[in-house]
This record gives sequence, structure tokens and C-alpha cells, in this order.
Amino acid sequence: MTRAYTRKDYIRKIPGSRIVQYDMGNLSAEFPLTVSLAVKKPTQLSHNALEAARIASNKYMQRRAGRMGYHLKIRVYPHHIVRENPMATGAGADRVQDGMRKAFGKPVSSVAIVDAGQKIITIHTNKRYFKDAKMALKRAAMKFPVPCRIVVDKGEELIK
Repeated sequence: MTRAYTRKDYIRKIPGSRIVQYDMGNLSAEFPLTVSLAVKKPTQLSHNALEAARIASNKYMQRRAGRMGYHLKIRVYPHHIVRENPMATGAGADRVQDGMRKAFGKPVSSVAIVDAGQKIITIHTNKRYFKDAKMALKRAAMKFPVPCRIVVDKGEELIK
């Protein structure tokens, strides 16, 4: 998916991202198993959706594997600024509004532009918590407006 044209001259204030953390869990340990969540179609993922998915998957993994039993990483960053040209409604709106003339819009949000097959979230864990990692990614996938699939990156021989 290509990035839309953005003229930074007109954008005064860039809205802040809601994503609190990109790496959670045990950051120092080496885990033998890596499971990722990949999107099936190109899309735009808002910072709100990414944060909701992070919270859902992290909370589930924390309950199941404890703080030291996994490493969860968000792999995309919302760089693209989404603009909106709000249309006035009600009495006298036609005198206030310009319609589509100079309709650059005001920044309302930021999104991550994601290609088909790109990995969004990755969980590193042990064989013991493989099913829990899959369930955590499934819960994260529910927060996105696009179909996703779970991919085993490393350690396929461990789960068979």
C-alpha cells in the first residue's frame, strides 16, 4: 500500500500515538519458539487498534506465562497522519462551509501502513506456552479491521 501525499507545511500539530510500549515481557532471555501475527491484505492500522491488540495479547500472556515466560514485540509504527475534513450540518451550514474547496483536512489520527503478509506482532516463548501464544495472537487479531493469520517463525520442530 502506498503512502498518501502529505504536505507537512499545512500540518501544525501531529497527533500523539497511544502506543505505550513496543517490547514487553522478558527482554533478555533467548526463547526457542517464535510466533507472529501477519495480515492477509494491505491495510492501515490505527494507533488505537495497535494499542488495544497490545493490551489484549500482553495481558493474556502475562496471566499464562508470567512476566518472565515470553517476549512480545510490536513490529509496526504508526507514521502516517490521517486527516479529516469535517462537514458542518444543520441550519446555515451552507454559508459556513467551503465544501471541497481547500479540503486538506485537520490531523485526527496516525496509522501504520501495512502490506499483505507483513508481521505486526511477534511473541517469543517456550514450547510450554505455544498454545497460549497462539491464543494471545488470536485475541490481538480481533482488534484489527483485516483478516490475520498466525505464523510460526522459529521452532516448528518443537511443536510437532
